[in-house]
Amino acid sequence: MATRIVETSDSLQTEALGAELAAGLTSGDIVLLHGELGAGKTTLVRGAARALGVSDAITSPTFTLGNRYRGAGVTVSHLDLYRLASLAEEEPELLEDYLGPDRIAFVEWPEEASAELRDARVVVTITHAGADKRRIEVRERSLPARSRAASEIAP
Repeated sequence: MATRIVETSDSLQTEALGAELAAGLTSGDIVLLHGELGAGKTTLVRGAARALGVSDAITSPTFTLGNRYRGAGVTVSHLDLYRLASLAEEEPELLEDYLGPDRIAFVEWPEEASAELRDARVVVTITHAGADKRRIEVRERSLPARSRAASEIAP
C-alpha cells in the first residue's frame, strides 16, 4: 500500500490534489474519504470530478445520500453516509446506483459501509492543520489482480 502525505493551504490546492488523484483512477474504483465536518472532503471531490470531465456544480450530498454526475466516459458518484446509522438497516440495493464498473465513486463517512466498500482502491484522510491548511493522507491499496481487471472492463 503506497501512502502519500500532502499539506494544502487553500481550497484551490485541495482541488488540484483531487484532480491529481483522479488521473490515476479507472472505472469501478472507489475512493473512501475520512475527515471531520468541514475538513475539505467535498472540495477534494470537486477537483477530482472536474478532472474526470464533470461540468455540473459539485455539492455535498449530506442530505441526499448521493449525487451522480456525468463525466467524460464515466459516471462520478459522490456519496455521504454521515446520516446513516448502519447499512444493515437499509435496503440491500441502496448503493447499487452509485457503485459499479462504469462509475468512479467517492464516499464520505464510509465507516457504516465497510463491508460494501472493502474493495476501495484509495483511502483519503483529511485533517485540519491550522487556518486554511489541510493535511491530506492518500493511501492507495493494492487489489488482487482479478478485482482490478474486472473493474477495468468497460461496459
